[in-house]
Amino acid sequence: MLTRRQLLAAMAVSPRPNVIVILTDDQGYGDLGCFGAADAKTPHLDRLAAEGVRFTDWHANSPVCSPSRASVITGKYPQRTGIPQVLNSKPTFDVPGLRAGEVSLARELQKAGYKTAAVGKWHLGSIAASRPKAQGFDEFYGFYSGWVDYYSQRYYTLGGNPGASGPPPQNIFHDFWDNEKEIFPEPQHQTGLLGRRAVEFVRRQRAGQPFFLYLNFGAPHYPMMAPANCVARFPESMDRDRRLHLAMIADIDDQVGALRAELKKKGLTNDTIVFFQSDNGATEETRADHAGRAYRGGSNGPFRGFKGTLFEGGHRVPAMMAWPGRLPARVESGPGMGMDVLPTMMGLAGLAMPPGIDGADLSGALRGAARWPERTLYWEYDKQRAVRKGDWKLTVNPRPSLLGPNENLTWLANLKDDPGETKNRAGERPEVLAEMQGLLAAWRW
Repeated sequence: MLTRRQLLAAMAVSPRPNVIVILTDDQGYGDLGCFGAADAKTPHLDRLAAEGVRFTDWHANSPVCSPSRASVITGKYPQRTGIPQVLNSKPTFDVPGLRAGEVSLARELQKAGYKTAAVGKWHLGSIAASRPKAQGFDEFYGFYSGWVDYYSQRYYTLGGNPGASGPPPQNIFHDFWDNEKEIFPEPQHQTGLLGRRAVEFVRRQRAGQPFFLYLNFGAPHYPMMAPANCVARFPESMDRDRRLHLAMIADIDDQVGALRAELKKKGLTNDTIVFFQSDNGATEETRADHAGRAYRGGSNGPFRGFKGTLFEGGHRVPAMMAWPGRLPARVESGPGMGMDVLPTMMGLAGLAMPPGIDGADLSGALRGAARWPERTLYWEYDKQRAVRKGDWKLTVNPRPSLLGPNENLTWLANLKDDPGETKNRAGERPEVLAEMQGLLAAWRW
């Protein structure tokens, strides 16, 4: 193993690294083997975590997808990107999202000579100014909507999936693109389709040309569909929802394995940073299926809440980063957020930081050359607000369905003692409550 001095020396002489950022959709903290899921089958992601930094206290900037992804690509709180809520999906493809000229990781790396590609789900706006190629990407292959069917690449709402009993779906439209050209791939599962395009992008990069690949899998977001060979890896006795959910994640794992195999084949493993996170916690759908059951496939591990909520289960997500030979492998318990991705990648690549960034450059801490930053973190979604300082977290107006009849809408938890936020400490620590309320009241963007 390299010493800290050797690592710093290697960083000083190394060329600019390739950067791969991988996002999954609605994958919970308890949905990977390396995060304690004994029923998951994720050997490639588990290996990535073992070879790199596994973050146990990493957070999405929002408990839903569009604002969370906006923070990853811009390095800002979602409220400052103009995307505080989930964006619509429309057949007219005229949804405003990221603003023209917005800071983006893709644009900053593109200016530094990187080839840039976005593959998979975008969901950051479909007007011309908000699309990937206007936000710093040389290439785009994927879809603009919040999700599409895994085989037909169609979006549909208000009535369920095509072929199901009950009211027919409405607002059906096709959404799959190769740059600005709408394409109709032969029926094949979307996760493999995106994975193969990612491998192909890496394969055609010439030696010495740094690249940035932003790979956004649509899985395991509904509609719940997985290839038969992935479903077969899990016993038929398993809960139906859990089996399908984990099969979709196993398919993602296969694609990550293929991508890393291509890096190894091209001799790029030690020249490439690979970062992985989910965009928010696992979902608990409010709409029941035709048998009257709520979906229960995803797991947020020991944390309270789920997608759309500001308890930890809504935004604490699995995350890991590997750069073999450059970053020492370890488990990192310091808190991080999606908005830290841009400044950290800029720091690791030795590039100047763009102005107006909210996220922290964690590169020094990841190299072992600096302390993990201490800071106050904020979330806001719908009427819910939350602030974290040290071990204390205040959540205001949590989702009522998560509270008992006598529980308070002002919830103070000590995450060190109570990571599941099971006990409200507001009554017994009024001085902490007052400080946290003041921080939240003063937070402006």
